[in-house]
Formats: sequence, C-alpha cells, structure tokens
Amino acid sequence: SRALEIAGVDADTPDVAGGEIVRDADGRPTGVLKDNALRLVFSKMPSPTDAQMGRYLHAAMQYLASNGVTTVHDMFEEGMDSWQSLAAYRRAEANDALITRIYSVTPLVEWQRLRDDIAEHSRGSEWLRTGAVKGYMDGSLGSHTAAMLEPFSDTPGDSGFLLDPLEDLRAWIAGADAAGLQLMVHAIGDKAIRDLLDIYYEVAEEHGDRDRRFRMEHAQHIHPDDIRRFAIQKVIASMQPYHAIDDGRWAESVIGAERSKTTYAFRSLLESGTHLALGSDWFVAPASRLEGIFGAVTRRTLDGNNPDGWVPEHKITVEEALRGYTYEGAYASFEEYRKGTLTVGMLADMLRIDRDLTAIAPETIREAQVLMTIVDGRVVFSR
Repeated sequence: SRALEIAGVDADTPDVAGGEIVRDADGRPTGVLKDNALRLVFSKMPSPTDAQMGRYLHAAMQYLASNGVTTVHDMFEEGMDSWQSLAAYRRAEANDALITRIYSVTPLVEWQRLRDDIAEHSRGSEWLRTGAVKGYMDGSLGSHTAAMLEPFSDTPGDSGFLLDPLEDLRAWIAGADAAGLQLMVHAIGDKAIRDLLDIYYEVAEEHGDRDRRFRMEHAQHIHPDDIRRFAIQKVIASMQPYHAIDDGRWAESVIGAERSKTTYAFRSLLESGTHLALGSDWFVAPASRLEGIFGAVTRRTLDGNNPDGWVPEHKITVEEALRGYTYEGAYASFEEYRKGTLTVGMLADMLRIDRDLTAIAPETIREAQVLMTIVDGRVVFSR
C-alpha cells in the first residue's frame, strides 16, 4: 500500500489502456498491476547508480557463465532502462570486463534514438552489439492479458488485449524496418501472433525484399492456420521451452484442450521450415539451456503430471534442441558466420557438459551439469 501511495495509485486512478489495475469489490487497488499499468509504479522507481549497474552486470555474467551461456540477446523489459544498461555494457567493454557477449536490444517505440546512436557509435563489436528493437503486442496467458481470437475458457467474455493500437505498432515497426533495424516483437496470444504476422507481411511488401530476419518473441499460442506463415514469411520463432513445461501445468484450464494442441508448437514449426531460435527468457525463467533442452525434448511439466509430455506431438530431438540453442540463436542475430558451431574460424565460445546429451535418457538431461564455460578462448567458469 505504501508503494501505491508513492505512485499516486488509488481508487480514483483511471484505468490504463493496454493494462489493468486490479481492484477489490470496493474499487480499491489490490496492488496487482498488469502490463501497461505497471508504468504507474515503474515511473516512480529511482534509477540504479553506475556503480550498482556495474555490480549487477558482474553478478549476471557470473550466473550466466555458470549455466554455460556465452551470448545473450538482452531484451528491453518494462521498468528497465535499456539505455542505462547499454551504457553499463559500454563501460564494461572499455574496461575489458565483459565475459558474456551481448546483443543489446532497445525499445521499439524509441527506434529513432537507436538509429541515431548507431550513426554515432556504429553497431558495436564482437563483444557488444546493437541494431535491434523490442516491441510488445500483448501480455501473457497467466495474467489473461494475452490477446486471443476467442475468449479464455475460464473467463468467458474476456479475450485479453493488445498493449497498443495496431496503427501505432505498424508505424513503429515500419519506421524501424526502414531504418535497417532488426525487429523483435513479443506476441503470445493467437490474435497477437496473427496481427504481428500481418504487420510483418505488409511492411516487407512495402519496403521490398532483403535479409531482415523479423523475429517473434515467444510465439506461444499459434492458431493452426498460421503455423506455415512463419516459414513462408521468413519470420524467426524465438521461443523458450522452459515455459512449455511450466505453463503446461495449467494452460488447458485457460485456453482448453483444442487450442493447446498448437501451443509451443516446436515440431510443427520445424517441419514447416521455420527457423526456431531457443532461449531462456531469464529472469522470468532460469537461464539454464539444460533445463530448456529437457523441456523441448520431453515436455514433462514441472509438476510431474505429464510423464509422456504435455502435447507430446511437439517434442523435438536433442540434436534439434541443441541446434536451436546454438546455430539458430546465432542466426537470429545475424552471427551464424562467427558463432553457433564448433568450426575453424569461429569465435572460441563453448562449454563442456559432464555427459553426452545425445546418448542419455532424455528424462535425465536436467541432471547434467556444466563443467566449464569458455568465451573467446578463455575459461570464464569451471566447476
């Protein structure tokens, strides 16, 4: 209640477009704020100092190294100042303090600022790169803020919502694409996914053919009619397998069994010819690729209730999951010629695991451990 008071959020605060202030029966805020409503509190939060940012970055890189992560695509998230983060990364690089390679992604709505920053600083180095913007179509399934074509099964009459008007989203995406920036846009519900595919198609048609590598972040609940569009439109599905074994515990109660059939549709996307880049969504989920590979291969939910896998027809092989976390991750940032495979001439970024993931029972993958992480030929973690 004190935080709400500082932010000036009370019973008289009007509703927020693209968000929700959850209220009790008397109309008083409960303290739960969804999506765009978060900005009411985030705008009052003090920014970290440069020294704090340095400590945060050091701690994050140590954690990532212990999980065998050598490169991150650092996404702008609500409540975070991506430009302050980028400044911290640049200071660390100048001091030779980076042990993680970073693709720093800034807000879609500020695409003009990134365009101007690139003109001043270029797109960076093999340690720190810019050139991409992150946007949001909708929220999440768990908060019932994912934009769906039909109402949620447990709340008839509610089908979620888009965070911004479609005309604004299209204008920002078109502007960023015209400036030569890479687009990475969050879309979870089937309506958000379809709307984003439509915008990507229109912008690509308008601006002409080039290797733009549009990305859709999450692409979780795809309508069956839209699966093939990813490959046809050359849209990268940037997905996080851990969410499948987490959300799989309760997703059917929210969207029903039929819509769940094309949820986290790894297999169908691969078979359609889509580039499937796999990641963690840390800090929402653990940064462990081993947890992610386990999720993609077994689809065993965290509660143990789906030993054969939740929606098992979308399981993929260990080799396909490994490719998703290595080569496809590099492809999704235009870096497949420098990283993603153990090949002569590539950057010496690699890790050792205590067992051969391709030769063990899939259900034991979670028990594997990272023994050593090497970045640029230097050991940055050793168990």
